[in-house]
Amino acid sequence: MKTLHLSASEPGSAEIAAEILKNGGIVAIPTETVYGLAASALDPNAVKKIFEAKGRPQDNPLIVHIAKLDDVYPLVEKVDERLYPLAEKFWPGPLTVIMKKSALVPYEVTAGLDTVAIRMPSHPVARKIIEASALPLAAPSANASGKPSPTKASHVIEDLDGKIDAVIDGGECSVGVESTVLSLAGETPVLLRPGGISPEEIEEVIGKTEISHAVFEKLAANEKPSSPGMKYKHYAPRARVSLVKSDFESYLNFVKAQKYETCAVCFDGEGKNFDVAVEYGKKDDPASQAKRVFDALRQVDETGCEFALVRCPEPTKEGLAVYNRLLRSAAFRVIGLDFKRPVYGLTGRSGSGKSTVGKMLREMNVNVIDADKLARKAVADPDVIAKLREYFGEDIIKDGSLDRRLLAERAFSSPEKTALLNKATHPEISRLVIEEIHSGEALGKRASVIDAPVLFESDLTCLCKKVICVTAPENEVIKRLSLRDGITDEEIRWRLSAQRDEEYYKSRSDIIIENVDPEKTREKVIKFTEEELS
Repeated sequence: MKTLHLSASEPGSAEIAAEILKNGGIVAIPTETVYGLAASALDPNAVKKIFEAKGRPQDNPLIVHIAKLDDVYPLVEKVDERLYPLAEKFWPGPLTVIMKKSALVPYEVTAGLDTVAIRMPSHPVARKIIEASALPLAAPSANASGKPSPTKASHVIEDLDGKIDAVIDGGECSVGVESTVLSLAGETPVLLRPGGISPEEIEEVIGKTEISHAVFEKLAANEKPSSPGMKYKHYAPRARVSLVKSDFESYLNFVKAQKYETCAVCFDGEGKNFDVAVEYGKKDDPASQAKRVFDALRQVDETGCEFALVRCPEPTKEGLAVYNRLLRSAAFRVIGLDFKRPVYGLTGRSGSGKSTVGKMLREMNVNVIDADKLARKAVADPDVIAKLREYFGEDIIKDGSLDRRLLAERAFSSPEKTALLNKATHPEISRLVIEEIHSGEALGKRASVIDAPVLFESDLTCLCKKVICVTAPENEVIKRLSLRDGITDEEIRWRLSAQRDEEYYKSRSDIIIENVDPEKTREKVIKFTEEELS
C-alpha cells in the first residue's frame, strides 16, 4: 500500500481525508493530544484495519471522536447527566468520557464491552475532517502498537508508512499525551487514564472522582481493560526503560555507575552531566514534559543505547499523566533510591565464608540480600527472556520455560558470551536488589547488606556506604569448597583461578573480615554493627 502524505495547509486536504474515511479507509490525523489513526466508528471492517495496521491487540478498546455534542446521542444508550457540565468545561479538548453504548456502535470499537469512549478533539484539522466525513471516527494513537505515541507526522510515517491510506500533517501536537479517560458507567466517576485534564479539575466540576488502580499498577491477568492504555506495555522504545525516583545527585551517581551504555532521560539543563542524554521538559513544568515525553522516548533509540534511566516526574495533578505514560513505557519498573537506612556491600572469593557472615548479620536484624538468588528470579522477567533469546537462541525456551542448563552451557562457553548474559540480567538483578532494600526498610531492619560475589563488576557499589570483604586462607577455602561441593582440590584451584584474586577484593573494600575462627568472626561482625549501625 502506498500511503498518501497530505499537508493540512493544502486546500482540500481535509476533504480528501474525509473521502478516504467514507470509503472505509484509515487515515492518520492530528489532534491536540497525539496523532490518531482514524476510521469510521460505524464500519467494523474499517475498524479492523486499524488493529491490523498498528498490530494492536483486539481486546484494547478504541475512542470515538466527534465534532459536536449532538453527535453523542446516537452512540450511547442514554446520556449521563454528568456529561453536560463536563462537556461545557472541557469540550472540545483532551477529555474522553465513557458511557453505556448504543446498538449503533460495533463491538469491534469497544473490544466487546457494553460501553463506549467518546471525545471531542479541539484540533481544527481533526474537527474539519470529522465534519467533512459526517462520521464518528474511531481513532487510537497512530503508532505501531507498544511504541511511543506520535506527536508529529514524521513519527506516524516512521511507524506506519505503507500500512495506512494517508497521513495528514497538521504540525506538532500541543498537549503531547493522550486524553484523560473518565468512566461515567458507574455511580462514582472513575478516572481510568490520566491526561491533559487533571483529576482535580474534574472534581471541581462533578465532585468526588476515584482514580483506577490501573493508573499505577498492572491489571490482573483476568482483568479486562475498560479504556485504552490500561492493560499492555505502551509507549516503549526498543531500549529497556526504568524510572528512577530520587534526588538528582543519587540519579546522577546511579546512571554513571551503569556498566553498559545508558541514556539518561532527564529534565531540561541536566543532560550536560551525562555522556548520553535526552531531555524531556522542565522539572517543575508538567505541561512541557507532556508535550515532549513521547518525542524524547523516540530519541532514546536514536542514541543506540539499549538501556534508559528516566528521571521520575511528580505523579500529581498534571504530572500524573506523564508519570503514567513513563510507568507503562518502563513496564512498571520503578527504581527508588531514597533509602532511609544505610546500605553495605558484602563480597569475597568462593569459600571465603560470606554466607557465614551473612547469617550472623541476619541474626542482628540486618537485611542481607543474596544477589545470586535474585539472579535466578531475574531470568523470569519478560524483557530479560527476550534478550536471552536474542543472544543465545530461541531454543533456550522449551515448552514455555527457560532451559537453564542449555543457557548456562552457552553463556559460560566464552568470556564474550558471559558478558552478554550479564548484560541481559544485571539491570534486572539491580532492580530486584533495590526492591529488597525497600522491603527490608519496611520490616524495620537496621540496614541492608548486598551479598554479591561480583559486586565490583556491577552498578550496585554506588548504593553502598561501605563494602565488607570476607577473606580466608587458601587452604581453608579449599577445605570448605571440597566439603560443600564435593569436588577435587584440582577442580577447586581451577575454579579459583577463574576468579579475581583476594587482593582485588581487599583493595576495593572498606572493612576486612578474616573468617577462620567462628568466634573471632562473630566478634568482628558485632564490632561492625556497633560502629556502623548504633
